[in-house]
Amino acid sequence: MPTIQRILFPYDFSPAAEHAVPYLRALATRLGAKVTLFSVVPPAWTEPPALIAPRVGVDPEEFRREIQLRLDEALTTELAGLNVERITALGDPAVKITAFAQDNRVDLVMMPTHGMGLFRSLLLGSVTSKVLHDAHSAVWTAAHAEKQHAREFPQNILCALDGSERSLALAQWAVDFSRQMGATLQLLHVVRPVSDWLSLDVERTLQEEARQESRKRIEEMMKSGGVQAPLRVAVGEIVAAVTEEARQEGADLIILGRGAIHASLGRLRTHARGIIQHSPCPVISV
Repeated sequence: MPTIQRILFPYDFSPAAEHAVPYLRALATRLGAKVTLFSVVPPAWTEPPALIAPRVGVDPEEFRREIQLRLDEALTTELAGLNVERITALGDPAVKITAFAQDNRVDLVMMPTHGMGLFRSLLLGSVTSKVLHDAHSAVWTAAHAEKQHAREFPQNILCALDGSERSLALAQWAVDFSRQMGATLQLLHVVRPVSDWLSLDVERTLQEEARQESRKRIEEMMKSGGVQAPLRVAVGEIVAAVTEEARQEGADLIILGRGAIHASLGRLRTHARGIIQHSPCPVISV
């Protein structure tokens, strides 16, 4: 069963981070988790951070103390009643976030992927990708939370399986997490088109055989691990199929496999970024 007792929330005072706060509060409340608000002051500036005047020639430690004072007053109303600590650090944001998560046994890192704030490079995607790759904990991401209409307490969860040997462990994690959330769970596996000529009867027959073979294999895998959840096997390109399924099903959350992101041949690895960017709801990479 996924045990999420500590949530790390990299916070840069940006609008994107503000839009993620309701999701943070919802998960922390439901799970009874401790929250760490974490602001990283980079060693050099390329442009002034949002809502903070430039500090040319100011000692970095002095600037960190200034940010700490501001962080101490941040989100006091929004996170009232939760167990919250506020910490700042100096250095490369991705390195600091990943190290803090590992050193402090963080179970879930929650971060938007775009922003205009204190560590802009983090929220533009490249460093988010590094955190996704390097962090051992689960990572929650929302590429455009301000436009998403997903419920803060997820009620419908979609778990995308790549069909690898890691799929069973991922599905078991998703089942337990869904129970904790009180949410329904849908499993999804995407089969790539066998041909560009599916209008032909023979090609459609081959495609359906491939789809049924994949369904049988995954159903047997799920049965061996005691996973009971509806499975849909779709045909199409992975990013489009996963995000469209989430949209049609009104999913509030997509769960992807962390192993598939790390593995050199994981089918979802090269598509994880696209799914996160185009998803109609937040994504947790496990």
